[in-house]
Amino acid sequence: MKIGDLCINTIRFLAVDAIQKANSGHPGMPMGDAAMAYVLWDKFLKHNPKNPRWFNRDRFVLSAGHGSMLLYSLLYLTGYPLTLNDIKNFRQWGSKTPGHPEYDPDTGVETTTGPLGQGFATGVGMAIAERYLSEYFNRRGFPIVDYYIYAICSDGDLMEGVASEAASLAGHLGLGKLIYLYSDNRITIEGSTDLTFTEDVEKRFLAYGWHVQRVDGNDLKQIAKAIKAARKEKKRPSLIIARTRIAFGSPNKQDTAESHGAPLGEEEVKLTKKNLGWPPNRRFYVPREALKHMRKAIDRGKAEEKKWKTLLKKYKKAYPELYKKWIEFTEGILPEGWDKDLPTFTPSDGAIATRSASGKVLNELADRLHNLIGGSADLAPSNNTYLKKYADFGVKKGGRNLHFGVREHAMGAALNGMALNGGLIPYGGTFLIFSDYMRPSIRLAAMMHQHVIYVFTHDSIGLGEDGPTHQPVEQLPSLRLIPNFTEIRPADANETTEAWKIAIQHKHGPVALILTRQKLPVIDRKKYASEKGIHKGAYIIADTKGKPDIILLASGSEVHLALEAYEALKQKGINVRVVNVASFRLFEEQTTAYKNKVLPPDVTRRLAIEAASTLPWYKYVGSSGEVIGVDRFGASAPYKVMFEKYGFTVENVIKRAMALMKK
Repeated sequence: MKIGDLCINTIRFLAVDAIQKANSGHPGMPMGDAAMAYVLWDKFLKHNPKNPRWFNRDRFVLSAGHGSMLLYSLLYLTGYPLTLNDIKNFRQWGSKTPGHPEYDPDTGVETTTGPLGQGFATGVGMAIAERYLSEYFNRRGFPIVDYYIYAICSDGDLMEGVASEAASLAGHLGLGKLIYLYSDNRITIEGSTDLTFTEDVEKRFLAYGWHVQRVDGNDLKQIAKAIKAARKEKKRPSLIIARTRIAFGSPNKQDTAESHGAPLGEEEVKLTKKNLGWPPNRRFYVPREALKHMRKAIDRGKAEEKKWKTLLKKYKKAYPELYKKWIEFTEGILPEGWDKDLPTFTPSDGAIATRSASGKVLNELADRLHNLIGGSADLAPSNNTYLKKYADFGVKKGGRNLHFGVREHAMGAALNGMALNGGLIPYGGTFLIFSDYMRPSIRLAAMMHQHVIYVFTHDSIGLGEDGPTHQPVEQLPSLRLIPNFTEIRPADANETTEAWKIAIQHKHGPVALILTRQKLPVIDRKKYASEKGIHKGAYIIADTKGKPDIILLASGSEVHLALEAYEALKQKGINVRVVNVASFRLFEEQTTAYKNKVLPPDVTRRLAIEAASTLPWYKYVGSSGEVIGVDRFGASAPYKVMFEKYGFTVENVIKRAMALMKK
């Protein structure tokens, strides 16, 4: 057996045996795609298994995440810190080989995939990052940022809407470092793709502006030739349509839906091994010749990284200031003074929407943080996310303004790719209501603890005349349910400045700034507590002497209602405390002592005020408290009318507070 065939069968049968042992998994795709994966990893992929985090490595994304055993086989065989025992523990508790790839940069897993289409779109973000960084840092003779983003994607990936959005964006931007291998095996869970997917994929991607080729997915020479041609194409992303066979080699299950998501079965495993010239009774068999050949990736990788490090040393001498920036970008170091003298606001400045304040702060930060890059889903004028001093990405070299178009889902996934790539702090803006379109990508960002910033404006029924389709009700509470996700809803312009400081420094998960369309007064901080209190999530913004009779809790624009009610209730001789709950997540991270100080357990009269679903507030108001919120959809009317009709008036807050006092 030729060495190529030996390695390919080793990849195949490690997957088959692991899935059979787990009695769970997807054997068909790894069996069918092993040949093209072998060619890519053995002949083209630039990587160092002994340093998976080497910055100038090629990125590989298994978008068809259900075929995870293909990736694990490749990682083990090429020498990453993944053992044969890890392969044997596929899909088991605590293993390094979960059912779908989960982000693990130390093991070589570049991103979490599983929901189809996500990996496809994430890779687009990685390609955006590669281009920006190469344009920022590279100089003649010093290509210190120079790598490709490869992916294997499936029929299912291409059916998902997020892939369509991302493909359209990638083609428009001409991301030439993007090379995707499409496993055209024509089988889905329910049967042949003819049931649902009969479009001409080649013409579709040509229309998107991609470079498209067709190959036999088991012809090693054809695959290699196609990848070479794709690498030469500099101005278009590439799609290589590889005609593959699901469960290749299985006498009874090749080209069947049955092999997609279930083990082959003991007898079929033996028959398949025999059919492909493999020892039928040996499990997890790794021929020495195959392992030796695949492990050559280690020496190749070390040599490539050594060559690059030598170049980087020369770069340091030739461009010391740029090298300093390189260290800042790649190591996540914020430059000295980045947060000094950011915009501040006074009551005399007049009312300002927090979305407008955010835009002022963002533009100031952009001058100091050159790795802060992003844009909006066709809403930059409304989100105030445009960097006024900088060019558009893809139009002029070094452009930092990304126009994602009306593609919220692709934007969310691309932001993940940019963050995963390293070196950048990506942000993306849209209306809060459209976070629903981004939800799967947001969830993955949180799962991977990625430093992504979302600018979600038009945060409530305060949006006004656009009506219920555009007025978020359940979005903010539902986002609060996502683990590792931090929401911040500032009450005025100065809190917005502080919110941006938090977002820039918060590196262990995504952060969303929840901002108003309507103008809000700037809170007089000589009278009320400092805006810096939002760093703790919730803080006492106004208080009374001694024990409060009642606590008013609010977030964002509703803090102003609470403060007005506070002044009126004081005049009635009631001891009132106002707690600004800008971020549930940050408040929950505080000590029990601090939380009890802000919300004393023995003060049970509590009234929360927020223009969103009431449900999450009962954690803080308890069974004795009440919530003024929005538990029905909005309506079309001017925002002041909306707030009045929904009970967000000082009079109603006072009325509800007085009723609580009588309990």
